[in-house]
Parts: sequence; C-alpha cells; structure tokens
Amino acid sequence: MQDFASSSLAMAPVRRAVGCGMRVVSLLPSATEIVLGLIGPRGMGEDGPVRLVGRSHECDWPPDAGLANLPVLTSARTHYTTAAEVDRAVRECLSVGSSLYTLDTKLLRELRPDLIITQDLCEVCSIDLGTVRAAAAEMSPAPAILSLNPGTFEQVLDDVERVGRAMGMEREARAWIVRLRERAYRAEEYVNAYAAKPSVAFLEWTEPLFVGGHWTPQLVERAGGSHPLNPTGPVEGAGAAEGPIGQTLRTAGKSMVVSAEQLEASRPDFVVVCPCGLALEQAWEETGRLAEKHWWKELPAVGKGRVAVVDGNQMFNRPGPRLVDGLEFLVGFVNGVEEMVPAGFPWRRWHESAG
Repeated sequence: MQDFASSSLAMAPVRRAVGCGMRVVSLLPSATEIVLGLIGPRGMGEDGPVRLVGRSHECDWPPDAGLANLPVLTSARTHYTTAAEVDRAVRECLSVGSSLYTLDTKLLRELRPDLIITQDLCEVCSIDLGTVRAAAAEMSPAPAILSLNPGTFEQVLDDVERVGRAMGMEREARAWIVRLRERAYRAEEYVNAYAAKPSVAFLEWTEPLFVGGHWTPQLVERAGGSHPLNPTGPVEGAGAAEGPIGQTLRTAGKSMVVSAEQLEASRPDFVVVCPCGLALEQAWEETGRLAEKHWWKELPAVGKGRVAVVDGNQMFNRPGPRLVDGLEFLVGFVNGVEEMVPAGFPWRRWHESAG
C-alpha cells in the first residue's frame, strides 16, 4: 500500500494498465472539489482517463456534477440538533475513543480504487486516516492513499498540486493555482494597508464558542481585519515576517474555545458566524440563540449591523479552492466593497429584528 505523507510534494502519479482509467475515491469534500475541478464532467463517465468512483456523505460540490449518483462510502454517527447537543455528542464519542464516522469497507473493496484521498487534520470533520489505512491494507492490489492536512492557505493551494500530481494532471493543477492566486491578489488590492485594522470575531462554533484557526485568521488579516482571539504569528525562523511581504510566513493555530467574556472584551467591529458543517439556515438558527445571550448586544458589531451569517458547510471550513471565494467575501464585507462578494455566496446579514 502506498501512503503519501502530507508534507510530500514529490509524489509520482498512480498508474494503471494502458487502456484503464484511474479510479479515485474521495472521502473529503474539499478533495472532491479539487478532483472534479481538475477532471471536469468527463470524470463522472465511464471512459475518462481519471474517474471519481466513490465519495463521502458530505461531498456535495459542484452541485451539477452528478454527485448524487455516486456511491457513498461514509456516514456520520452524530446528527445536528443544536450546537450544544452536537458538541456533547462529539465529546462523548471522543472520550471513549469512538470514531464519529463509519466507513463502508465492503463497498470500498468493490469499487477497486487506485487512489483514496482522505485527511488526518481533524478527527471531528471526516473519517480518520487510521480507519482508511486499515481498510486499504486488506485490499489487493492495495490502493495509494493521499492524506491532505493543510494548516495554511498556501498549503491548501499546495494540495491542489498534490492531487493533480497523483492523478497525472500536475500541469492542469498548476495552471489552476495560478488563477486562484491571481484572484486572491486582486482581492487584496482593495485593502488599504495603512488603515486601522478592525477587529473581527470569526465563530466556527457557537456553543461552546470556537474562533477560527488555521487558514481562517490568515484570510481575515489579508482582508484588512485583525483576528485578536487567535491571531497569526511568524513561523519559527521567519524573522520578523511583518507586513504584506511576510504574510505567507504567518500562520495561526487550530480553532479554539473562547469564553463569552473574551469575545466581549475583544470588542469586535465585525462578527462572522460560520459554524463548521452547518448549512446557512442552521447557522441562522444558532445566531438566533447567540442573540438571546445577555452579552450579545454589547458587541460593537451587533450595534452597527456588521454580523454576517455564513454557510459553514460550504465555505471557510473546507480547505479547498473556494477559500478564495471566502477571501473575496471577507474583503467585500470588512471593507464595504459589495462588488467583491462573489455572486451566490451563501451568507445573510444578521439583523436584530430576526432575533
């Protein structure tokens, strides 16, 4: 069984016999977006050189790619009721060492993949790497496993290249990365580097309160805001790494729990409510529960009407190409440049009458 480390960028493409298309299984929504972005509609047919033959239960983008007809290999043990109940159920599972997801190993064997794409970044987000490795070890021939574990925006772009290389489409991947970078740079041109940076509270969960981590603080800061509850810092050995030139050398830690007192003390000028894995309507419901808290109206962002509710199932929480959409949205929201918000971006502005 081939197993490629997350830091490796020197990976050779997986090969099949001449005349046989490569069969890919993606157990990660962001990876599915990358795969389909590279192979296009042909990847869902029978005669493509690279075919996506199986997916996770959360893979739902692009919506017009026929994913509903693709075999589903995973399922979740927990289901959304409220943020507080989900948190309780997750903690109970993790406390006894139980996985939050199941993998249909019989179906996986039947699909005979050459390449399985998964992750080991977050045990709460999708099937764990250990389970995938164990299943692959029992297959003959054993498929290659590519684990995507980005911690920064740059590493997300690297993953586009890594997936492309694994599928023999490195050239296409690099061309796509160039286009994504061009969009990111163009968005940042709308940011006044000399203006005061407004405080942004980016909430990845609402009960308990989690603030964004990994690539999210990077995007907030590049959009012209500050993220004081989990700011970026220079990586070890990067020197000062201050200012726009050094931005690529600044990273943040994982998402983290904060208290209501800490949130209130940060005096956020903007609040983004983007609960991980929740659709827009569910995020809206959770924002309504936040609005019932005695401290909610004390937040400057609330009084100024600067609260955005975002579909966390689709945006920001998925480390894939649409993080560029997220950056464009943040630039538009924080800087009042409405034309920068991508068309159809899944968000709503919270208003107190809704609470």
